Amino acid sequence: MSRILEPLTIGKVARLAGVGVETIRFYEREGLIEEPPRSASGYRQYSKEAVARIRFIKRAKELGFSLKEIKELLELRIDPETTCEDIRNRAKAKIEDIDRKIDSLLKMKSVLERLMATCRGREPVSECPILEALEDREK
Repeated sequence: MSRILEPLTIGKVARLAGVGVETIRFYEREGLIEEPPRSASGYRQYSKEAVARIRFIKRAKELGFSLKEIKELLELRIDPETTCEDIRNRAKAKIEDIDRKIDSLLKMKSVLERLMATCRGREPVSECPILEALEDREK
């Protein structure tokens, strides 16, 4: 005997996927998940696949992928000509992007540390070397 699966409400999908209801609506507007059919009374009726897709999106975001990149991954996932190497290349590009961001953050940290070293913390704000370094000197 086959068991008929009950459709899920947006609230239930949100709880199962660990996101807010507005996030689901946003993903629908952005085309990351399909808008589900509605019941006669107008309620969205989601499937378990929607939960899995939202979890995929959530995990990809946690790894630093943008929504645009996630949409591309989702499209590649269903393209029969996509290979694992295609996905690997996307991951490699993301790692290179992360490395660039880390380098940039380390440079910012170094500059801030040097600025902090110039400040004893006892001067009035009008003489703060950190604020002076941030001021626009061009006139």
